[in-house]
Amino acid sequence: YNPILDALPRMLHVRASSTGGVMTNDLIRIALQEHEEPRAGGETILSKLSELMFLQAVRQYIDSLPPESTGWLSGLRDRHITAALRLMHAKPEENWTLEALAREAGMSRSAFAERFAEVMGVPPMQYLANWRLQRAARLLEQPSISIAQAAAAVGYESEAAFNRAFKKQVGLPPGAWRRSRGASLEKAEPA
Repeated sequence: YNPILDALPRMLHVRASSTGGVMTNDLIRIALQEHEEPRAGGETILSKLSELMFLQAVRQYIDSLPPESTGWLSGLRDRHITAALRLMHAKPEENWTLEALAREAGMSRSAFAERFAEVMGVPPMQYLANWRLQRAARLLEQPSISIAQAAAAVGYESEAAFNRAFKKQVGLPPGAWRRSRGASLEKAEPA
């Protein structure tokens, strides 16, 4: 799960006449020069340049969204929502409350809750719960991490509460999901 990629259209168009377009043209020029005249570290530089080009295209897309648009990318335009998202994504294991997130976002509890739901399409605590379970699912793909460790890493104090929440969101308990995931990964690997 990648909220940015999920929120983007299938194709991004960078306008050459825009500020971002000028920067993207410069990045392309540098990338072509790196490709034509290979030197030490060139592959790393090309990799980072491609990341910068992608980020610049995303920025331009976000800037072009209508003011009334909603969703994850619109949330990145709002400094209050961005502050809360940054905290939830950086520390999903924290015992976040609506009050704490609102305080960190610099808003009253009710104004924050209303604005977050309006911009993001879901209430803040529901967003946090979904994010925690997505992070946990990613952790569960690692065989060395137990279900209890994954639960604790995303803020669940009990494995039972985590199991209930995971099953409600995903449709399977974490152990069954992990086994089904392992089977599908084995099928995808070439023999």
